[in-house]
Amino acid sequence: MPESLAFALNFLHPLTMWGLLALAGYSMLLGIKAKKTRTADAETRKQLIKGQFAKRHFQMGSILLALLVLGCFGGMAVTYLNNGKLFVGPHLLVGIAMVCLLTLAVSLIPLMQQGNLIARKAHVGLNMAMMTLFLWQAVSGMQILNRIWENRPV
Repeated sequence: MPESLAFALNFLHPLTMWGLLALAGYSMLLGIKAKKTRTADAETRKQLIKGQFAKRHFQMGSILLALLVLGCFGGMAVTYLNNGKLFVGPHLLVGIAMVCLLTLAVSLIPLMQQGNLIARKAHVGLNMAMMTLFLWQAVSGMQILNRIWENRPV
């Protein structure tokens, strides 16, 4: 693989993940609005239902899960292609944990659709943990990217 392509691939994962962080924030906002719709009084609910927040939250969550898994494994693939090994450290392990948390949160959807309040609270908790880790990943990822930039080929 040409050296310039190998170097450029280093930026694909971070760009994707920053986009996914924004998508995760948007999905969270939709989830909050879906809860407001569910818990609102009858008059307010009539207005909020028009936004289809629950449906949009579900769609964004599905897209987020698929792209986060692909982004996680894509980052590992680029690292392996460029270095011949993975660097087992906090960034890698937290990324894998994020995929696990999001997968668990999504697995609760059938129970939530049946009205299970515990599943709903667990879904929110797992996603809040994932978002917290995602914010940490953004910082640690930029530190890694900075090291890659400093050691770029001349």
